[in-house]
Amino acid sequence: MPSLTQILGEQSPVLLIDAASATVQVAVLARGQAPRWAASAKEAGVGLFECLDQLDAEIGAMRGFAFCEGPGSILGIRTAAMAIRAWDAIAPRPAYAYCGLAVVARALGRPAAAVIADARRGLWHRIRDGGALERLPGPELSGELVTPEGFRHWDPLPPDTSTVPYDLAALLGDPAVASADLFRLTAAPDAFLHAEPSYAKWVPQIHRAP
Repeated sequence: MPSLTQILGEQSPVLLIDAASATVQVAVLARGQAPRWAASAKEAGVGLFECLDQLDAEIGAMRGFAFCEGPGSILGIRTAAMAIRAWDAIAPRPAYAYCGLAVVARALGRPAAAVIADARRGLWHRIRDGGALERLPGPELSGELVTPEGFRHWDPLPPDTSTVPYDLAALLGDPAVASADLFRLTAAPDAFLHAEPSYAKWVPQIHRAP
């Protein structure tokens, strides 16, 4: 898995999109140049393009893309992924996915398992040993935990859980984070799923009176 530093060394500039939280964050990143960031509190379908306008970003000039694949807002993440897929269809370029919880853990110097995010229905996302994302019931979580700011949660936070900023400009600006192997190349940008969705089969029948 490459680091952000390695990616920028090979594909600059790169457009980074993070729509996992309530704030859409977009950046134009290039080796040897100051990063340019924009943010919007609007829903992803509007906020993403508002950020692009703020940055005056030329999509055709980008040599690669990076995005947060989760956990977080599925709608926001898929909006970002859909945009990247559309741009890639016009001019193929590499796309890299990362996990926001892993970025926060590396920036804080905390064990990855200490950073959590709501997974609904009484479950919480957590990175287990080895880097895989898992879901755990709240009662199984213990110790001092943190959750990124702006990540919605429907259940009360587990005991001893505090909120930490989710400011990508600061998090990825940390050399320890930028040099960490947190990104993975993907040919099909999409939101992270623990399992592929399954659907119940329905057999249509003509309604008949009793």
